[in-house]
Amino acid sequence: MISIVIVSKDEPGLDSTLDGVTRAAESAGLPYEIIVVDASEGRLDAIAAAHPHVRWTAFSPPPGVSVTIPHQRNTGVRAAKGEIVVFTDAGCLPQGNWLRRLVTPMLDEGESVVSGLVTGPEGHDSLYDADARRRAADRYLPECGTGNLAVRREVFDEVAGFDETFGYGSDVDFSWRVQDAGHRIRSAGDAVVTHEWGDRRRQLRRSYVYGKARARLYLKHRSRRAHLLRREPMVVAYPLFLLGLPLTLWFPFYPALLLVPAWRNRHNGPVRVLADHLVYGAGVLAELAAPRGRAGR
Repeated sequence: MISIVIVSKDEPGLDSTLDGVTRAAESAGLPYEIIVVDASEGRLDAIAAAHPHVRWTAFSPPPGVSVTIPHQRNTGVRAAKGEIVVFTDAGCLPQGNWLRRLVTPMLDEGESVVSGLVTGPEGHDSLYDADARRRAADRYLPECGTGNLAVRREVFDEVAGFDETFGYGSDVDFSWRVQDAGHRIRSAGDAVVTHEWGDRRRQLRRSYVYGKARARLYLKHRSRRAHLLRREPMVVAYPLFLLGLPLTLWFPFYPALLLVPAWRNRHNGPVRVLADHLVYGAGVLAELAAPRGRAGR
């Protein structure tokens, strides 16, 4: 049994996701169930009615919690019956023989965690896509999200699921803890789902919350800080640049430091890249400045 868990709040794209997931599950020829954990308070009831084969779970957020992604995923897994749990997101569209390709390394090779590729629709690439494709070519991954992920239930239980103290970033935290428990994350680059990343404003908002999440991750996983500068220099470089902006009063050419990353990204749209990274850096600073009781919320 494969349990496919999808969490949603107010995403009308969930309808198309369920169509695509159902087709992929049927073509895989494996026993499956689809579970939706819905926090829309009834606003997506029409979609639920259109997919009677889906197990629909209404979710009410805990008091004071605005981002309930990890809570909903944990709820979905608790309701799941399968030995393999597959996660994808509302708005994702499976491509080709997605589910079969995602779980084949588990069924044929004994892998315990497999991550597929999430990319923008053809012709609508975002800043995230080139890096995602590059990483997907590796056999094993250093981390992964849950937009396209399969994990054995026993592994999920071993690490106690998703950390509900996170807002965003609980998926990467989960993948780090899975590795700390001795499991590798197998890449299945041919198991593809596409996702429309939204307009520029939405992408900048995503960069901000990703920055906050990254800071939260390193606050929790202290042992990983030793490799931070080598593996993720932008987590340090852009926050430091923003903190140094007052120096412009004495050194007018201080902003010219951005010419270096602008040149390096000249083929990727340097203005777009710099805006994304600066907003990401602002997110890092916002998380570091937040009272610890509110961090990650």
